[in-house]
Amino acid sequence: MEELVVRDADVVDGSGADAYRADVVVDGGRIVGIVKEAAAAGCQRPRARRELDAEGLVLSPGFVDMHAHSDLALLRDPDHSAKAAQGVTLEVIGQDGLSYAPVDDRTLGEVRRAIAGWNGPGDDIDFDWRTVGEYLDRLDRGIAVNAAYLIPQGTVRALAVGWEDRPATPRELDRMRQLVAEGLEQGAVGMSSGLTYTPGMYARDAELTELCRVVASYGGYYCPHHRSYGAGALEAYREMVALTREASCSLHLAHATMNFGVNKGRAPELLALLDEALADGADISLDTYPYTPGCTTLAAVLPSWASEGGPEETLRRLADDGTAERIRHHLEVTGSDGCHGVPVEWDTIEISGVGDPALAAFVGRTVAESAALRGEEPWVTARGLLLADRLAPTILQHVGHEENVREIMRHRVHTGGSDGILQGAKPHPRAYGTFPHYLGHYVRELGVLSLEECVAHLTSRPAARLRLPDRGLVREGYVADLVLFDPATVAAGSTFAEPRTPPTGIPYVLVDGRFVIEDGHRTDVLAGRAVRRTPPT
Repeated sequence: MEELVVRDADVVDGSGADAYRADVVVDGGRIVGIVKEAAAAGCQRPRARRELDAEGLVLSPGFVDMHAHSDLALLRDPDHSAKAAQGVTLEVIGQDGLSYAPVDDRTLGEVRRAIAGWNGPGDDIDFDWRTVGEYLDRLDRGIAVNAAYLIPQGTVRALAVGWEDRPATPRELDRMRQLVAEGLEQGAVGMSSGLTYTPGMYARDAELTELCRVVASYGGYYCPHHRSYGAGALEAYREMVALTREASCSLHLAHATMNFGVNKGRAPELLALLDEALADGADISLDTYPYTPGCTTLAAVLPSWASEGGPEETLRRLADDGTAERIRHHLEVTGSDGCHGVPVEWDTIEISGVGDPALAAFVGRTVAESAALRGEEPWVTARGLLLADRLAPTILQHVGHEENVREIMRHRVHTGGSDGILQGAKPHPRAYGTFPHYLGHYVRELGVLSLEECVAHLTSRPAARLRLPDRGLVREGYVADLVLFDPATVAAGSTFAEPRTPPTGIPYVLVDGRFVIEDGHRTDVLAGRAVRRTPPT
């Protein structure tokens, strides 16, 4: 007898087709039977050792978070309810060009310092890996949800070139090609870049094109955090489209937003650019989160020259009064490339987390607010905080536009990605609420998307981008990564004031046919594993 039958569910199967009533049978981690309208037809109902009444609930494929920063959280926190409770059954990590494989002893320490604001310092982690394959093997020991990995181009550049702003030599480029190929052979699904973060930003287009050729040869995709989301946003998008077309590489645009005042109402221009390329045969997709503020580290807004050489060099420059004044001028007057070419507005930058608990008073306030309380200029406050916390502070950047968010999420190549940073006392609520916020706010309350269309954005589309032949749909033979949610009550609980509040209306989540969320509570099941690249046919 089979393990589980979910009775009388309203199945939204991920294809975008209309919902239908069915009994769905699960056994051995797979969907083994779908009996449509079983009760109404009066036919023999499937039986199983466990029968779950799903009356009033929608059954859908598990949600895929196409942009996650859970690289260490998956290892540190077996519970991982931040994502499991949302219905996420697969996360794509290794984002924005910086993560923890491939590394050597030198670069591991450098990367840990550089992205401590994203993932914590990692003092509680046994870094017993160096290669991509070894990291994926570590995930295979058991994690809350599944994870796919992108080779981080900035980490690769740090390993082959260092943190200097210069072109790679031919020998260094060969080394980077080799590292990318090895990572793909070991199971990575593609390559990411952080082109406003050091050292990835130091790569010229020719270098990136060569690495994308390697990615394309393995059937992977390129996922850039491109060079500007502000003053040069459209040019930066156009650069990524041209670069990947030259390399014949699939392109997935990370957190594809149009931010800052210069881009208010300009989402149609971005979509027209993408539509033209798609009509000409380009393979492009994108992800977004359903919120207007962004989230990154405070150090990320610094000009790129201030970060050359790595974190210790950045701190040295900040400590020098003359150099710090140059940094301030770039930030406040000319517009730092780290701040997307737009002069910084300190009243839009809210401190969301610090590494040192003694600095907790800064959390929840903008830099401008803290500066006013301290009776000093905002740059003085920001500089002092960066030095005292050794570049660890994370920020919310309140620079988005609701009309752009809605316009982009309607697009036919859109997928969902939380870009969720789980660190800090007040993280962005997207880390805990992205997927129920889509379903509750943008589907039920606003009607921006239909339920069937939204589920397709969150399931089958990302599965297709990841080349996963047996995930993303409710189909017989597919992996039983499934979500049961109440369409009348599903909602994000997380807010900017209380960002870790769990969602409502998602009582059941299955990973590999096993309940990780049951009756609205996290079980002790660790059914997640590394999902490796499917070789091209």
